[in-house]
This record gives sequence, structure tokens and C-alpha cells, in this order.
Amino acid sequence: MDISVNIRVNNGVNIRLQIGHQVKFYRKICILDTRIDQTKAMSTIFTKIINGEIPSYKVAENDHYFAFLDINPNSKGHTLVVPKKEDDKIFDLNEDEYLKLMRFSYKVAKAIERAVPCERVGMSVIGLEVPHVHVHLIPLHTMADANFSKKEELTRELFQEIAQEISRNMIY
Repeated sequence: MDISVNIRVNNGVNIRLQIGHQVKFYRKICILDTRIDQTKAMSTIFTKIINGEIPSYKVAENDHYFAFLDINPNSKGHTLVVPKKEDDKIFDLNEDEYLKLMRFSYKVAKAIERAVPCERVGMSVIGLEVPHVHVHLIPLHTMADANFSKKEELTRELFQEIAQEISRNMIY
């Protein structure tokens, strides 16, 4: 059985969508692979990192959360903690998810304190750049380290060393 839907797009082009493997445009044919996982097509950069599609410097992981070094850090050891489940805003999480994210973030922050010399570990949740809940854990030496316009450049080797040291200091 064929099902088709005719759509008139803003620019006046008529589109005929045929369920199957083709989307037919008026006078053009565009192949649509219906086997594409639509959730994957809409994944955030953090989901791609979690899934291993984009490399990262992972410091900790459990069934629900993933922590990795920020590749554009405010200071050495700047870490992002993200839920594996995509939610745009931190207060979109239900209370239980929020508390579990904070508990995991706490454990990562304590590992950062043991691994990276600093005055304290600061926490920030902003969420404007990536539509996926994330917690910034930033080793602080001065207030300037909390300023997101100040960045530190690190070598690949230093990123790897820091990630390994934080990971070694995780207590689950």
C-alpha cells in the first residue's frame, strides 16, 4: 500500500512525500533513507561524544552520566558533566534526575580537587551554547578562572594526563 502526502512549501514548491524510500520534489527526486535513526540525526554534540562519535578526554562515566574535559577550558581540569539522556535545560530534569546529576557532579568535583591543584572547584550551569544539560566544574585559582572569555590552551598530552589523573581519583 502506498501512502502519499502533498505539501506546499513556503516558496511555492509542491512536495509529494511517498512512504517508502523516496521523497519526490516537483521535477526533482531526492532519495530519503527511511532507515536513518531520527534521534541520532538530532543528537547534540554531547550525545555524539558520549556515543564515541566524537573523541573526548573522558574522566568518569556511569549508566546515566558522563564527564569529560572541556576542550576549550577556563583552567586546567575544566570538566563537563552531562546526563546521557538529552534534555535542553537543567530544570527540565525531574527532581530525582537533577539530584542524581548533582551527586555525580559532586564525585567528579572531589576527584578534580584531588587531581588538580587549585583553591577550589567552582560550578556553573549556563546551557546557552549546547542544548543539552551540562554542569561546568572549573578548578579555580582566581575569579578570572570563572570568566568564560578567558581560556587556557593545553596540549593533547596534557589533556590526556589530566583526564587520567582525575579518573584515577574518582571514588564511585
